[in-house]
Amino acid sequence: MLTVLGAYSWVNIKFLLEGAWVTVFVSVLSIILSYIFGIILGVIRYVKIKYLSAIVGFVIDIIRNLPLILILFFTYFGLPHIGFKPDPIWASVIAMAVFESMMVAEIVRAGIASIPVGQMEGARANGLSYWQALRYIVLPQAIRNMIPAIVSQFISLVKDTSLATIIVLPDLMNHAQIIYGQNTNYTIPMFLALAVMYFVVCYSLSLLSRYLEKRIGGNNSKKHDHAVEQAIENGSDA
Repeated sequence: MLTVLGAYSWVNIKFLLEGAWVTVFVSVLSIILSYIFGIILGVIRYVKIKYLSAIVGFVIDIIRNLPLILILFFTYFGLPHIGFKPDPIWASVIAMAVFESMMVAEIVRAGIASIPVGQMEGARANGLSYWQALRYIVLPQAIRNMIPAIVSQFISLVKDTSLATIIVLPDLMNHAQIIYGQNTNYTIPMFLALAVMYFVVCYSLSLLSRYLEKRIGGNNSKKHDHAVEQAIENGSDA
């Protein structure tokens, strides 16, 4: 009992929270970047732009089939050989943003492909260009359908930050290792603390996913009608 209490001293808890902050920072920044680039790459792959879509698809397939830890190693140990030397935090952000962008891109491509072709045909019949129909009609519906898969991928990203311990990222896992490395009696208590902290972050993302599904789903019909009207007006003006 004393061992457990000692493991959860304020000094240790504060040290863990400092590591948790790094985990959250790396995760949030990686999520934002991978979401933006993932949508762009997914759309490029879907629309079949000559040569470009094929090249993007080839790169996505390669990176998706590489282990994240290999990309972390390349970012931290490989980039310095070409004159760019990121610290562990930015190396982790770059590696995870690149890796997750490819995952999100494939989710986006599949999500757009799942929308009935009649949606695109109907929008084109109402005077919209291909890109207007994709932007105002198809993509909003696809993103709504993709929310569970994308959030699930981002939850995996949060947990995968622990892999960056290998390049000495001062994250939650790294700080826990330092604590139980100084006192092996703290090993189990630290594992329990890690489980609780990762659960809180990941479960919060799950709740956010459910909230977004309900909110977007509830307002979908009104937003869809408004988007159609706006897109038709834009098409007419053009």
